[in-house]
Amino acid sequence: MMAALARAISRATGTNVAVETLKVIMMFAAAGALLSVVAVMIYRQALKAALF
Repeated sequence: MMAALARAISRATGTNVAVETLKVIMMFAAAGALLSVVAVMIYRQALKAALF
């Protein structure tokens, strides 16, 4: 799956994308998404009070 995704990105952009590079990028993206979810869970009450 990762190899197919790397080939598709390589074809679309015209650059050589290695599978390992793609894994690192996906790990950072997943960590950022997780931190965003945690921040929303923590500050949900304050966000509700500020918006309404």
